[in-house]
Amino acid sequence: MSTNKKEISAANIVIFGGKGDLAWRKLIPAFYNLFINGYLPKQFAIYGVHYEKMDEKAYEKHLLDGINTFSRSGKAKKNDWKKFATRVFYFEGDFTADDTFRRLGEVLDKNDKAWKTRAVRLFYYSVSPRFIEPISLLLSSQGLANETVHDRIVIEKPFGSDLQTAKELNQLLTRHFKEKQIYRIDHYLGKETVQNLMAFRFANIVYESIWNHHYIEHVQITVAESIGVGGRGNYYEQAGALKDMIQNHLLQLLCVTAMEPPVSLDEENIRNKKVDVLKAVRPLTKTEIAKHVIRGQYGEGTVNGKKQAAYRSEKNVNPKSNTETFVALKLFIDNWRWQGVPFFLRTGKCLEKTSSLIVIQFKPVPHNLFDSKVMTDTRPNQLIISIQPEMETTLLFHAKEPGVRLQIKPVEMDFTYKESYDTPVPEAYETLLLEVLEGDAAMFMRADQVEEAWKVVTPVMEAWKKETPPRFPNYEPGGWGPKTSEALIKPQGCSWTLLPENGILKNTIRKK
Repeated sequence: MSTNKKEISAANIVIFGGKGDLAWRKLIPAFYNLFINGYLPKQFAIYGVHYEKMDEKAYEKHLLDGINTFSRSGKAKKNDWKKFATRVFYFEGDFTADDTFRRLGEVLDKNDKAWKTRAVRLFYYSVSPRFIEPISLLLSSQGLANETVHDRIVIEKPFGSDLQTAKELNQLLTRHFKEKQIYRIDHYLGKETVQNLMAFRFANIVYESIWNHHYIEHVQITVAESIGVGGRGNYYEQAGALKDMIQNHLLQLLCVTAMEPPVSLDEENIRNKKVDVLKAVRPLTKTEIAKHVIRGQYGEGTVNGKKQAAYRSEKNVNPKSNTETFVALKLFIDNWRWQGVPFFLRTGKCLEKTSSLIVIQFKPVPHNLFDSKVMTDTRPNQLIISIQPEMETTLLFHAKEPGVRLQIKPVEMDFTYKESYDTPVPEAYETLLLEVLEGDAAMFMRADQVEEAWKVVTPVMEAWKKETPPRFPNYEPGGWGPKTSEALIKPQGCSWTLLPENGILKNTIRKK
């Protein structure tokens, strides 16, 4: 996010869990695309650390299969892959063994000597949370990441399972590294549309001047998935939608949407403003949780014509599970900009379509000159920022239809990436990994931001422990979750906004 990018001449990239699914699907394809587009330094090496024995050629074939399957640039060109593959190495080693880190240190030091510079060292923890502590301890004790300026570690979510464990994880990491070395990654913040939101707000006075409670009635943030939990039953049983999505992805989108303008694009200025948003979120009381938080779990049905098993029938899921697969909640931000403006957050699995939207619902005009015969749809203006699958920004406003009679109907003004730019859009991991290499932490969570996010959801977690769970399952796959989620937003005089393939935005007509 910073404009002051630091040019680096060399980098040693170490992926703990280098044979795992994340490395195969996301990390290696991201590094490959950075390489072929000229963003990696001239001197670099990537080491995939894994405990299993594996032939180097077999590892190369495994990674090439991942690139050919998942890379946005399609199948790798022979010459490009040949050049890239010479920089990628399999490193057999136990994450908990001193010898692994001693040998790894020797390799990294050898590269520094050959390159005649102390290279940047990026250590990516693509591992189960139980390995974070031994890896951190051994990196520290073996002196592999002891240079604050050059060395960084990247931690994947989940960042703890509650506020207490998040604090313990932060304390563990800061015992071994400086805070500025720690990059807590949330891939949602690397998505092009999310990154563009700051430019959209702070480079355009026409929007930023009305980005407040005087003109905005409410805000909706939706991250919907059409898929079920699949093979992630073990993880999901421990997390659920509240921890898996609300605590990180949706609250991060809330921060970017609601933050105050930073003084500059300095990473700490940006992160300070995000933390301020979470600190200003009004704590949910027990009464408010009962009224303003909806949870659901999908049953058996169909999604897009395909059969979908009930959550309780998924692999590694308790047949009597009360884990939620859907959450909708209403929050308020108590500061001058947003006082009284409700923020509606919604996420769920097995919904009608995969879609991520931020919807800014503006207030109606103070006095409507046009009666119902002239203006049949009285919805106020809406600004819809679509993150996925459509990458576009849409403004809904009213205009007169051509003709001799006065008829006013809503129309849309669209900005779409595919129509406005010829440049391919990078994957989120490409953007974020490059920012780690360049030492820009603006789009990564600081320790205090993680803890403040946990504080927002902690009252809900505690209330749910004491409450009798709803009768699950309470929504069918292929819809938009429990019917009670519509009741949550109904007092605003509208429904959750959807972005269809074609035509005017779906929503109910505003009640007068």
